[in-house]
Amino acid sequence: MPPSASLRRPAGSPGRALRAACALALAVALACAPLAAPGVAWADVRKTDLVMGTSVEQRGLPAALCPNVAADYAALLSSDGTLYFERDADAQVRIASITKVMTAIVALDSGAPLDTPVTVSARAAQVGESSAGLLAGDTMTLESALKGLMIPSGNDAAIAIAETLGPLLGPGEPEAAFVAAMNAKAAELGMEGALFANPHGLDNGSHAADMHCSARDVATMCSYAMKSETFRSIVAMDEATIPVTRADGTPATVTLKSTDKLIGVYEGACGIKTGYTEAAGQSFAGACERGGEYLYAIVLHSTSENQRFDDAEALYNWVYGNRVSYPLAHSDRTVAMDVDGAPAEVPVVAEVSLGAWLDKTVPATFADPDAAVEVFAPDGNVSQSFELFDVNGAVSAGDTLGRATFYQANEVVAVIDVVAAADAAAPGFFEGVGIWWDRLWRGLAGEPTAAESVIINDTPLIFDKTAK
Repeated sequence: MPPSASLRRPAGSPGRALRAACALALAVALACAPLAAPGVAWADVRKTDLVMGTSVEQRGLPAALCPNVAADYAALLSSDGTLYFERDADAQVRIASITKVMTAIVALDSGAPLDTPVTVSARAAQVGESSAGLLAGDTMTLESALKGLMIPSGNDAAIAIAETLGPLLGPGEPEAAFVAAMNAKAAELGMEGALFANPHGLDNGSHAADMHCSARDVATMCSYAMKSETFRSIVAMDEATIPVTRADGTPATVTLKSTDKLIGVYEGACGIKTGYTEAAGQSFAGACERGGEYLYAIVLHSTSENQRFDDAEALYNWVYGNRVSYPLAHSDRTVAMDVDGAPAEVPVVAEVSLGAWLDKTVPATFADPDAAVEVFAPDGNVSQSFELFDVNGAVSAGDTLGRATFYQANEVVAVIDVVAAADAAAPGFFEGVGIWWDRLWRGLAGEPTAAESVIINDTPLIFDKTAK
């Protein structure tokens, strides 16, 4: 089951020297992409788009490090709570059949068993627009009705579910009680400003009403819905066949075909819901799962039926393509050292002062010389700070001499111990006496009384803001 989302940053992963070169090569390629690929249009990269909460303009991001999305409203949320991308994500707009995600949530949270009988009224069968192909008098289980709701975007199934479950959710007319439960659930999930007027999302003609939701709230809604195993299994289906009982008692089957064109085509694509009305435009709330992590791509009011899927792909590709395994050690110097009982060449990240001597240092490396952290390139370059301890007496290879902290966008992404990469003896008795007198005279003369520690490790740029 995917975890629920609470906003945070990405972190942690393995690598080193070869990966450093790969990471930098990727960054250069990305930064130069518009030059290398003149056929790619970046017209839909907007300065006001937010990347990890900060605008493209404020970050000074080159266009090649931004997603090329045509939709007017968009959001990309990870199941770990990372909100990677926003485009006018708090604007309250029409979302058409994406409304059905909330219909499914309320139905699944109602407590009604999945084998609850759902009957299709004449009104449900005649609602029109996108349909599951249900007939007046058809009876099926709630689970089958949910498939009719989510797979082909059945407006008939939406009304049938609302009319069946409404009496369980509150007093009054069944569909109105169901819609009230939808709005109550939206408020519970923190979907500020969201308003539902019916269970299907039609917004014209006899269905015209005040209804709206933001891209951010759709992302919240989808991440909540995907916690349900039943919901996940249904929306991931490219097609399905459901059994129904006709009004005259005869059994029949209804074949359902998904409106989601990414299922089975894009790696990891697993639903969730398309939407279209003239007011809402071509819209899509999609999910993609890789390695147990879900990304939710919300694109509202895109330019065409196919473009909404291209927009979702662009958002997915942007995240996957900009995750860089960033080695913590970047140094041209190496020294021989036993690592886990085997000889190895390790990077020298610092020369640490040996306080017992006047002018000696010991080479230091990281406790894990191959350590790396996964960072998201558009979130900015990595910086470091070292805290080195006062070292007196003998030192053995592997002794902890301090720690290094790495930052991206002023947040800590890694902390690692700095350890001795070689042995260093302490002064003998007579050496110590001589050093004491020498240090005394140096101190009186204002001269250094010990070698200075030197940081050798570097933090190469992930991308160059000056690249166009």
